[in-house]
Amino acid sequence: MKWLLKIVKFGLILGIVGAFAAAAALAAAYYYLEPDLPDINNLRDVRLQVPLKVYSSDDKLIAEFGEKRRNPLTYDQIPERMIQAFLSAEDTNFFEHPGVDYRGLLRAGVQLALTGKKKQGGSTITMQVARNFYLSSQKTYTRKLSEIFLALRIEKELSKKEILELYLNKIYLGQRAYGVGAAARVYYGKPVEELDLAQTAMIAGLPKAPSSFNPLANPPRAIERRNYVLGRMLELGYINRAEHDAATAQPISASRYAPDIEVDAPYIAEMVRADLVERFGEDAYTGGYSVRTTVKSSDQTAANRAVRDALDDYGERHGYYGAEAQLDPVPAEQTALDAALADRPTVGALRAAIVTAVDDKSAAIYLGGGKQAVLDFEQMKWAHTFIDTDRRGAAPKKPADVVKPGDLIRVRQIEVKQQVTWRLAQIPRVAGALIALDPDDGAIRALVGGYDFYQSKFNRVTQAKRQPGSGFKAFIYSAALENGFTPASLINDAPVVFEDASLEGDWRPENYSGKFFGPTRLREALTKSRNLVSIRLLRSMGVDAALQHIAKFGFNPDELPHNLSLALGSADVTPLQMATGYAILANGGYRVEPYLIERIEQDGVGVVYQAEPKRVCHDCPPPVEDDGSAQTQAPRVLDERNRYLMYSMMQDVIRRGTATKARELGRKDLAGKTGTTNDQRDAWFNGFNQRLVANAWVGFDDNGKLGRGEVGGRAALPAWMDFMREALKDVPDIEPKMPENIVSVRIDPNTGEKATGSTEGAIFEVFREEDAPGAATGDGALGDGSITRPAPVVSPPPTRDLF
Repeated sequence: MKWLLKIVKFGLILGIVGAFAAAAALAAAYYYLEPDLPDINNLRDVRLQVPLKVYSSDDKLIAEFGEKRRNPLTYDQIPERMIQAFLSAEDTNFFEHPGVDYRGLLRAGVQLALTGKKKQGGSTITMQVARNFYLSSQKTYTRKLSEIFLALRIEKELSKKEILELYLNKIYLGQRAYGVGAAARVYYGKPVEELDLAQTAMIAGLPKAPSSFNPLANPPRAIERRNYVLGRMLELGYINRAEHDAATAQPISASRYAPDIEVDAPYIAEMVRADLVERFGEDAYTGGYSVRTTVKSSDQTAANRAVRDALDDYGERHGYYGAEAQLDPVPAEQTALDAALADRPTVGALRAAIVTAVDDKSAAIYLGGGKQAVLDFEQMKWAHTFIDTDRRGAAPKKPADVVKPGDLIRVRQIEVKQQVTWRLAQIPRVAGALIALDPDDGAIRALVGGYDFYQSKFNRVTQAKRQPGSGFKAFIYSAALENGFTPASLINDAPVVFEDASLEGDWRPENYSGKFFGPTRLREALTKSRNLVSIRLLRSMGVDAALQHIAKFGFNPDELPHNLSLALGSADVTPLQMATGYAILANGGYRVEPYLIERIEQDGVGVVYQAEPKRVCHDCPPPVEDDGSAQTQAPRVLDERNRYLMYSMMQDVIRRGTATKARELGRKDLAGKTGTTNDQRDAWFNGFNQRLVANAWVGFDDNGKLGRGEVGGRAALPAWMDFMREALKDVPDIEPKMPENIVSVRIDPNTGEKATGSTEGAIFEVFREEDAPGAATGDGALGDGSITRPAPVVSPPPTRDLF
């Protein structure tokens, strides 16, 4: 027995010595590693790498930018069942252990002793947090010891709930998804609180091997892992047998979901992305920034549809370009048809399709994914063969005149007699744009920079400098009013020739119709867009005087022509510049600056930027620098009477001028101006009421001709109308209030003079009180409306503008 006691005694001594040695080794390891261990105090204020998100003014998602998908959640926002699933899969004793599972570590140590292989094991959720935030995933003894020490330190600083919140927001779960919030969106397209038990367990099974157990990449192993998690939940009492059996019987319901984009506004998204990168650099993509824009989602949707419909209609008026490609022979297998469509993404709302058969009344088409449809001849009749923008071939008489089997074509859905059907389409070669502003503060309510952003990222609203044509006459006529003219002033609409040695010949500007109408009142000239009147008007007041006034509308005179061609809109401007200028006519004469970003917030920080636009205040006194009002109040740049007269004249453009089609909208408060440039290369409509300004433009990016008859009232006005019909649906129809010192006088329409009792066809006209017929005449016009100034020598370029 003595030898047995000696053995026990030796064992005890050896154990004590071993324990002291192990403790000493651990202490030595701690003191060795401690200087390099990070400070974990900043875990409380940790900033997760959250992508940039862009929202509309009504909080609908426009875009998301960033490599990592993450939707941070607070602990209280995470469903209890999700927490139970992760504890079952990763760390059963999380709420009991001090951050380290010693039994798990012991098992890992035994495994190492028996096999000689390092194997991950014994990692608690706290240790995973330490690794994910501070350490690499490389399997080394040093890293494991650092992980243990950090976990113990984290447990002292943070509560269990704080640790679990960090973990469930940080953990990588495959498909670029970090955290359970993002995983729910990526795999199931819904928020985490809407997941069922099987989906919850599927996500909880991913941390161990996000690739191997991924339901999209490896469904069999994903189901195996999900069922393991469900089994553990059953063992731990989190679910009952019936719930377990129902969940394990479910098939995989995961799919690859893109961000839930609610508003189609990619041009807006790109403008915001570029702005944020300029402000914050590359941190814009990971800093957790959320941007609220001024865009109204319903207006943006209406603008998208309006521009696309207008460009589709233009294409149909000019003929069919033909199939995009021809498959010969026509594939018989669905897989081959799908492969042919794989590299033909939808453009706008135009879907690629393959013609599989043609008969006397229709064509059979294949749309991909097993879907087939019928294209009736009625929806192909428009497809005359395109020759050029002025010519097209004969009308087709049967489907075979348009398509044949194997044609790869485009189709779009339309509604006919409350039935949805398919219509032959084609990707437009022509371009278009639309911009809408709130005239009271410059907020951009809708912006469409082209037919399809992914086809062409060129933003024609902000980047395309085009001639505005007669749309620029609004600013010329306002300058004329400022220089003493009235709406009743008479200007002779007659041929004129300007000599210029720099030109090969004389400049002979014309009206679009080629006709001349003699002495014409200003109102009538603007309504009918008479070019020669505008030129004589500009010559009379002087180019310099006009430029000085036009600068009030936000244009830089140095960038504008300093000759009479200015009267015909020969300047190069963007649609955004035109909308900004027209906002002054809409809002009563105040200068506002367009802006897109209303607010920028950052996760964990709050609001980091808040727009403070200058707003129109009709009842406020003029802003004074000293009292701060100049910082918030839009300055008046145009006399209210000038603005009222311009608004009134531009209402007539719609009532009886070049935009009478807009009367279909049934509103009295609309005003605007068409614009068409030389040879119909640009078509515009610039229009507004007191609540909204919108400009539509149509043209070719290479400045090609649109074709005969493609003036602003035909090519661009329909887009403007379709947009305003929706955007003004709930806006009251209120005309401008007549300012003080404006009078209405009955005049002779042929002379502009005050009418007498015997005057035939007398009409009412509005005047500034001092300019009314019978009062002292203003500078630049006599009582009979004739121009008296001599014509200065000018040097206009050889351009002829139209509407």
